[in-house]
Amino acid sequence: MPTYKYSAKTLESKMVRGVMEANDEETVRRLLRQDQTFLLKIREVENVKKPYKLKAMELSDFSRQLASMLGSGIPVIRAMRILEERDVKPGLKKVYEVILREIQRGNTLSEAMELSGGSFPELMINIFRAGEASGQLENSARKMADHYEKEHKLKEKVRAAMTYPIILFGVTVVVVLLVFTLILPQFFELFDGIELPALTKFMLFLSNSLETYGLFYLIGLLLILALGAFVLSIPKVKLQADKVKLKIPKIGHLLKIIYTARFARNLSSLYSSGLPMINALNIGGDTVGNTYIRDQFIMVVESVRNGEALSAAIEKIDGFDAKLVATIYIGEESGRLDEMLENVSDAYDYEAEMATARMVTYIEPVMIIIMAFMVGSIILSVMMPIMTLYQNIG
Repeated sequence: MPTYKYSAKTLESKMVRGVMEANDEETVRRLLRQDQTFLLKIREVENVKKPYKLKAMELSDFSRQLASMLGSGIPVIRAMRILEERDVKPGLKKVYEVILREIQRGNTLSEAMELSGGSFPELMINIFRAGEASGQLENSARKMADHYEKEHKLKEKVRAAMTYPIILFGVTVVVVLLVFTLILPQFFELFDGIELPALTKFMLFLSNSLETYGLFYLIGLLLILALGAFVLSIPKVKLQADKVKLKIPKIGHLLKIIYTARFARNLSSLYSSGLPMINALNIGGDTVGNTYIRDQFIMVVESVRNGEALSAAIEKIDGFDAKLVATIYIGEESGRLDEMLENVSDAYDYEAEMATARMVTYIEPVMIIIMAFMVGSIILSVMMPIMTLYQNIG
């Protein structure tokens, strides 16, 4: 059965792109119409399974190299041939081959990126399309290079900040398992025939249980994790989970800052590239990374379409930092909305970095206290029977 790549629009004028297996193009059109979605463009594609998705730094490198070659007067098709001939990882090389082939067939660069099977984000495709329409593809590529470089740096900073707590947690788990399975059993052999305290009995039960059923516990834990991942993949459950994440003390505030920075940066890139505000909001809402916030953009788009100010529409969203609304309002009043959005996104990137560092300062002592409590309980469970032995000897 052939596979088709399509672009369509909903009744709310929201662009929808996807891949569908069907007998023919008319079947795709009919199935989309049943969902009140109307086909705009369709193309049969080959080998669209498991596309290689470019990471943020790869997107930045691709955009920067393309901008440099376009600025030197090299045509797009020649630039893509140069990129395809370079020594890159196989998955990335395959993506470049697909783009080069589609350009040779007469498609534009943005169309070729769209037909690559999902390797490029929708945000980047739309900005490249706007750059092609305005004759400013080089500027659009440079904008995307800076955009994804900032996104990569923010992710790396968050990942680096979380490394120490994760390592500390892992070390704690390993130490506790070793103590329960290797060390405690040797001590408990000394306590045969002695009335043990409740804490020691509990530790003895845990030690014997881990020795006997440790493999089953591991299998059960993996099954629970798999079940949890499956449950979270259900749209309604994921929606509620994303909503709850925003309410968690400290962590919820950090997530709001990250989501706000991402939205402001994406909206700034889209709007300054010449996309209409409605389209920019649709794409910006989809790239926030939170389904609870994303679903609220239906209301935002409708409000803006009816003539309401962007700042007033954004104010209705539950999940963004309040400072964003004030910044957008000032940008609307001064006529410098794209500049204000870029400035506030940079400010939020820095604030997200600081919020992450603060969160780590809260996590570290909590982890140390938990580890101290567990080790202290283990030591106490061993010392109490030993004191009893000394008293009996006395």
